[in-house]
Amino acid sequence: MANSGNGTSGNGHRKSVIFDMDGVIIDSHPAHRRAWQEFLATVGLNVSPHELDFILDGRKRHEILRHFLGESVSDEQLSEYGRKKDEFFRRVSLQVHPVPGVIDFISDLLRDGFLLGVATSASRTRTRSTLQHLRLTDSFSAVVTGDDVPKGKPDPAIYNLVCSRLKCGAGSSVAIEDSVSGIQAAKSAGLACIGVGGSDAAAKLRGAGADHVIESFVSFSLSQLKLLPKARRASIGAPI
Repeated sequence: MANSGNGTSGNGHRKSVIFDMDGVIIDSHPAHRRAWQEFLATVGLNVSPHELDFILDGRKRHEILRHFLGESVSDEQLSEYGRKKDEFFRRVSLQVHPVPGVIDFISDLLRDGFLLGVATSASRTRTRSTLQHLRLTDSFSAVVTGDDVPKGKPDPAIYNLVCSRLKCGAGSSVAIEDSVSGIQAAKSAGLACIGVGGSDAAAKLRGAGADHVIESFVSFSLSQLKLLPKARRASIGAPI
């Protein structure tokens, strides 16, 4: 992709924006809640809505399964349960839509010359199919999934890897996340981070380290994004 805009750092290097997928690119949380609740019921677990909050915190699928099913379940059984859970999700995935404003925001970033990446705990297969469905596959220069790293968020490995694949340093990158563990992963890797969530989640996201919190991309402009790294450096006394 040619650099036709201002998505460069002061030394001329490209800047990058790295998106989580669930809750940031697609509004999939209601569908995930329903799919997990229906799947867990098939193995005899009646899970409360509060307990289901765990699935929205950026964990890899096998980590969620271990959380609810315990350590005694074999790896082979976990794989089978994971496939079954994904079947439940596919049945309700027609309800999944892009987060308001995100498609236009991605287009604005590309026009301005930013490199774009995805760092998601979702499986490689679901990530690929989701991006294809939204016609966003060609928008991202690097896509890293839960299948590509040994540990999920809040471990920083996923952000270290996507920055490496983008050939863009953490200091020139901004992550966009909607979960505490995702924000912690991005910050541990050295990225600035935007949290996405309503007023009820804003304090939690800021507490996790988000440099800025938005409710959606509808009211968030490219100029605001460009100010974010400068504001972060100013807040710690570094030269702008």
